[in-house]
Amino acid sequence: MTSFLRSDRSTPVAIWLAIVAALVLAMVVVGGATRLTDSGLSITEWKPVTGALPPMSDAHWNAEFAKYREIPQYQQVNRGMSLDEFKTIYWWEWAHRFLGRLVGLVYALPFVYFLARREIPKRLILRCVGLLALGGLQGAIGWWMVASGLADRVSVAPERLMVHLGLAFILFATLIWTALDAWRGEARQPLPSPWSALALGLMGLIFIQILLGALVAGNDAGLVYNDWPLMNGTLFPRDYAGDGLWGTLAHSQGAVQLHHRLGGYVLTIAVIWMAISARRTNYVPPPAKRLIMATTHATLLQALLGIATLMLAVPLWLGMLHQLMAAVVLGLATAFAWRIRRV
Repeated sequence: MTSFLRSDRSTPVAIWLAIVAALVLAMVVVGGATRLTDSGLSITEWKPVTGALPPMSDAHWNAEFAKYREIPQYQQVNRGMSLDEFKTIYWWEWAHRFLGRLVGLVYALPFVYFLARREIPKRLILRCVGLLALGGLQGAIGWWMVASGLADRVSVAPERLMVHLGLAFILFATLIWTALDAWRGEARQPLPSPWSALALGLMGLIFIQILLGALVAGNDAGLVYNDWPLMNGTLFPRDYAGDGLWGTLAHSQGAVQLHHRLGGYVLTIAVIWMAISARRTNYVPPPAKRLIMATTHATLLQALLGIATLMLAVPLWLGMLHQLMAAVVLGLATAFAWRIRRV
């Protein structure tokens, strides 16, 4: 009978989920590089199975290049691009899609195995099913994003990029939280404290800032207003207003960059205040205090990286590092929120 009893914790399940989280992180970084190199539209079809293999002959490469030459990005931006130049952007997008397929396999196959062996804690099964569904949805949203740039635009729609990146970070944070739950078991009832809400609120602020950053990336807004703390010598961008409210919020380069700056200021102030407050209260245990301090240090470093990325007009390596640090900040804040709820 004991072989049919499911434990409340499982180290192998925790390790598996942590590995998947690391792969999602890698996919986020490669996705950032794909955006920065304008590579995301180089593969013009969505073939979840047969598309796993790259072109294997000159004929196949020429066929892929011919498809790319039919879309507005080539005709209006990259006309005259050579086949070798096309291969460079193609490989970025192929690597991004390959990582997506790899994430799916590394999640789905062990999930079936652990479920069959009854190693997944019962309270985590539905959550794991939900993660599997979200992973599949992410693939569909990725194609929905790419499709927006194949007909009437030379790049993907910024709001669709925001949804795609936002879901990736939701998956990343949920995987970390679930891995910690599998590692430590079910939490005791936390003591009444405002810190649980504060920690979740901090995660929300970080997530909103990530979404604002996605709009900056989607509008190439890091290539304008490259001074700081002013914006071309003024406090307020001269081209703030777009075509209506949505045009301003989602498509105005000046507006999305200003919003991302303001979000960074709010987040930095909030995390510093939380770190100082955490040091002064007994409601926050020492492990959680160390986590909020690590989150604060990572946030400050991220702010400096953001300023440098802007002032250097978004070099590839710095843009990738900035996106990586966003995930680190969210991951640390997730661990802090998880730990607070186990007081």
